Amino acid sequence: MDQHLLKPPVGSKRPRKRVGRGDSSGHGTYSTRGSKGQKARGKVPAQFEGGQIPLVRRLGHRRGFKNALRVEFLPINLRDLARHFSAGATVDAAALLSVGLLEDEVQPFKVLGLGSLPHALTVRAPRLSEAAKAAITEAGGSFEELAAAEHRVRNRIHRRNAAP
Repeated sequence: MDQHLLKPPVGSKRPRKRVGRGDSSGHGTYSTRGSKGQKARGKVPAQFEGGQIPLVRRLGHRRGFKNALRVEFLPINLRDLARHFSAGATVDAAALLSVGLLEDEVQPFKVLGLGSLPHALTVRAPRLSEAAKAAITEAGGSFEELAAAEHRVRNRIHRRNAAP
């Protein structure tokens, strides 16, 4: 047994000392806050820097909102489909993975209308742009959109005025 492997037995850890409970607590008068100053008297925000320009304002280019729930769709263009698939082929996540256009079968992708489609394909994709839909049907192919985009009004004023 080594000294660095020793641990106290379960249940022997003392509870946290509650300071600021009077003179008989063992931390009387100042309650471990020292004697004077801003931190002794009240709450000071963790990001407060003593009055100098805060970091969030010094690095203005880093500000803003980043949506953690946003789903990033990988763009797949029609020219890529025309290059990798022959006429009459079915294009879905598994097929795109096999030709190397996707890295993962569950990765969301969107078929975009860049380029032309000289032959008919059957496309099954989570999202398709309007230009891609038009080009696929024009070439004689068909498409199936697995998860259509939600187009909803996000402005509360418009929602209030909209008919129920």
